[in-house]
Amino acid sequence: MRYLLPVVLLGQAVAASAQTDQIDEIVTTAQRRDAQFDVAGNIAQLGKEELDRISHLHIQDALVRVPGVSFHQGNGQEYLPSIRSAVLTGAGACGSFLTAQDGIPLRAAGFCNVNELFEAYTEQAQRIEVIRGPSNALYGSNALHGVINVIMPSAPEQTESAIGLELGANDYRREELYYGTTSGRHGFVVNATATHDGGFRDDAYYDQQKIQLRHELTLDSWNIATTLAATNLNQETAGYIEGFEVYKDDDLIETNPNPEAYRDARSLRLYSRMEKRVSDTESLVITPYFRKTEMEFMQHFLPRTPLEENGQDSLGLMLTYYNDVTSDFQWIAGLDVEATDGWLRETQEAPTMGPFPTGLHYDYQVDALQVAPFAQLNWAFADRWHLTAGLRLETMRYDYDNKMLAGNSQADGSACPPGTCRYSRPADREDEFDNLSPQVGILYELADNHRLFFNIANGFRAPQATELYRLQQNQTVADLDSEEIVSFEIGARGASDALSYQVSLYSMVKENLIFRDSRQRNNLGDGETEHLGLELAVDYRFADNWKAGLVANFADHEYASEQSLGESIKGNQEDTAPKHFGTAHLGWNFLPGAYAELELVHMGSYYVEPTNQHAYDGHDLLNLRTQWQVSEQVELQLNVLNLTDESYADRADWNGFADTFRYFPGEPRSAYVAVNLRF
Repeated sequence: MRYLLPVVLLGQAVAASAQTDQIDEIVTTAQRRDAQFDVAGNIAQLGKEELDRISHLHIQDALVRVPGVSFHQGNGQEYLPSIRSAVLTGAGACGSFLTAQDGIPLRAAGFCNVNELFEAYTEQAQRIEVIRGPSNALYGSNALHGVINVIMPSAPEQTESAIGLELGANDYRREELYYGTTSGRHGFVVNATATHDGGFRDDAYYDQQKIQLRHELTLDSWNIATTLAATNLNQETAGYIEGFEVYKDDDLIETNPNPEAYRDARSLRLYSRMEKRVSDTESLVITPYFRKTEMEFMQHFLPRTPLEENGQDSLGLMLTYYNDVTSDFQWIAGLDVEATDGWLRETQEAPTMGPFPTGLHYDYQVDALQVAPFAQLNWAFADRWHLTAGLRLETMRYDYDNKMLAGNSQADGSACPPGTCRYSRPADREDEFDNLSPQVGILYELADNHRLFFNIANGFRAPQATELYRLQQNQTVADLDSEEIVSFEIGARGASDALSYQVSLYSMVKENLIFRDSRQRNNLGDGETEHLGLELAVDYRFADNWKAGLVANFADHEYASEQSLGESIKGNQEDTAPKHFGTAHLGWNFLPGAYAELELVHMGSYYVEPTNQHAYDGHDLLNLRTQWQVSEQVELQLNVLNLTDESYADRADWNGFADTFRYFPGEPRSAYVAVNLRF
């Protein structure tokens, strides 16, 4: 029964008529500006109407509707990401994906955090755009498996304002404010959100605040938009519960084995996008930005739960020149420069246990410089044929300053009982990584609204600072190189009055994979993985007041090297890499201004460790989302999540220390009601 609804929806989509209709593509992320230009590759977007309907509590609630994307929610606002990959853990879990707001990366290159999307203002976004797989030449390091770009609204032509209040299970409360106006040459936008979630587990809750101020100025040849964005998160975190299928125990899922765990995070971004119209065909975009982030969190997933504190201050400049030579030929060239001052400190207060010493583990500072020139062209070189080609050259330099004793010892230099400390610190050093990233895509117009495309791309990411300088056991130097992916993709997309679709088949090989040896726990860089997948997205309106949609993913992510684990895992499935997952939704406009939607979220089974001896069975969840536009000023919403009260795990994992399963249990059935007022 779990596959019945997707099969029915797919059959309806195939039976749809092939009437022509213009495909309206907004490709801010693919072009760094709004443009009606076909992309020889894949880009998905969640528009404002869909985001408002979802009213996501966690970014995972929205991204399940994007092909190729599978996030696993931790506790509170935490998550582990996946885009055309296994769900990744460790430093590479963030370094493999570029997340941005209005095109500005949320974190400095080389200093990612796995949960960094909670610093994006997704709650009031105009849209969220996703490139799956290696992106084009306009993005570099960290855009290895894909790009997620959150686009915020610009100033409206007439004054608009809105307030919203959402209440729900476990003392959930979200308050929102929006104001936008234009007066003469000036436009203003204010967004503010405050959220409290009491959590369904003991001593686990969070408070989060976000605010964004935007000013737009229109001059004779300049358009300038300046944004100040700030976020704050205070989270009391619940850890894993351990034991085989303990997520099925209604009492145990509410417990918290790590009541001491917490995460406090603050971010500030100031950026200005200055676009000058040089001529009828030429424009220059100058985007300076400043970014500041600070975070401290108790690492409940590690023995003795050490405390990590980190922060980064960055200055960056993005220069992009556009030349629309003709309607059939465009080229883009630019330069990205970013300088970062980053630091990290880790301490342990709990008593020593074997190789886990009390006191200071790491204390270092890293100055980083990223420089990347790039160029890209878009060319309709023949009737119905389009070419996209790009090249990016990127240099990443680190200057590392160790503020402790170098080597494998306690902070005062004494040996750790029983002899070898788990933590090792390299001496001061400098590192540089140079990467050349080409991309070529071909698009063919079958008809006015149907496209075939082929894309070959190379993606990369330089090692993150934590992989280079946060070493363990007897390692004194991390001999690492940049991870690289070569990706081949072929697909089709199109639309009619009733139907829109996209199907993609991809094959990727990732080399120089950075991973942690499970025996010595050293950071190594000689891993290899292979990836093969099929993605399908279909939306079909089969009656005036009925519509259906399907996002289906079939993937195979394999280890192509031994990974130095002491036993052969070559050919095994990567851990946390389900072979199939996706969503289906059925929507009904049952009254004028009233809409109800059933959403089925399917997660297939997956192995929880690389030897493929232990697996999670997967789950199916049913959600109900409703909206009622009572009047032009008043909108009501009711969302019921996990409608059938399924017992499931948001994430299943393996604890190698205790040799047992561990889980983040999923939330039982919960309801949320919202009222939104527009003026």
